[in-house]
Amino acid sequence: MALVRIFDDRGRVLDFASPPRRVVSLVPSDTLNVVALGCAGALVGRTDYCELPVDVVAALPSVGGTKNPRVDDVCALEPDLVLANQEENTRGDLEELSRRGVRVYIAFPRRVVQGLAHLARLARVFGVERDAGVRELVGAGYRALRAAEEARSQAAPVRAFCPIWMKPLMTVHGDTFISDMLDLCGAQNVFADRERRYPLAADVGNATPLPPEKVGDRDVRYPRVTLEEVVARRPELVLLPDEPHPFTEEDAAVFRGLDIPAAKAGAVVRTGGKDLCWPGARSVEGIGRVRELVARVQPA
Repeated sequence: MALVRIFDDRGRVLDFASPPRRVVSLVPSDTLNVVALGCAGALVGRTDYCELPVDVVAALPSVGGTKNPRVDDVCALEPDLVLANQEENTRGDLEELSRRGVRVYIAFPRRVVQGLAHLARLARVFGVERDAGVRELVGAGYRALRAAEEARSQAAPVRAFCPIWMKPLMTVHGDTFISDMLDLCGAQNVFADRERRYPLAADVGNATPLPPEKVGDRDVRYPRVTLEEVVARRPELVLLPDEPHPFTEEDAAVFRGLDIPAAKAGAVVRTGGKDLCWPGARSVEGIGRVRELVARVQPA
């Protein structure tokens, strides 16, 4: 393997003279990505939230959660690479790993196409980009992407609401992977323009929002919203994923009781969350499944 130079999503340079052989994944979607690339044998550790593939993760030790991995346990596994995500993992943990000399690759895909590019980049890291199965996997992802883009260009979008938490009620801004997946699959995120306001009381209209210069670099992509706002935005589809919050039938009943087109059309749907928020290999078939969900709704 010739020297491979990779830029992660923080713009950091990582050089690989050989494929990594001891990898700790702090990202559930990347645990799946590594296995999908045929490199399960390189994994030596994962998080509590790494669920798939079941047989692979069952044989791997956990190093804790995505937000609170045990740094000592990660280092004890002597990884030559840690896979991380800017959104899922905390800066302090990643900086501590780097301080201890651990090579950390930080991804941050906010678009479906970026997730597929991330998968292709990982294939280069592991030196498998020319393997027939890997080429087919990545190619299938881009074919699914192009098919969705073509279909989207020929049909009116469905107005959709996709919360990610119930108490407090939270949803996604347009600059998120979930919103882009919805848009790609023919669903217009009704809160795409809604940023999170600070202080938090301002997010639900109980305080004056801070001006942008005082918000600084805080993440504004996951606003808290009210049921009144949901009604005002009139979604034709409400998707209730099972992660990061496991929405229940009781939660669904709340939205079915609202005066919104989705409730009247029976389009309040509980669904799996991985197709909506796991970048990379999951999207290869997930794009088609989300398109099928959206296609069941006829725009008003």
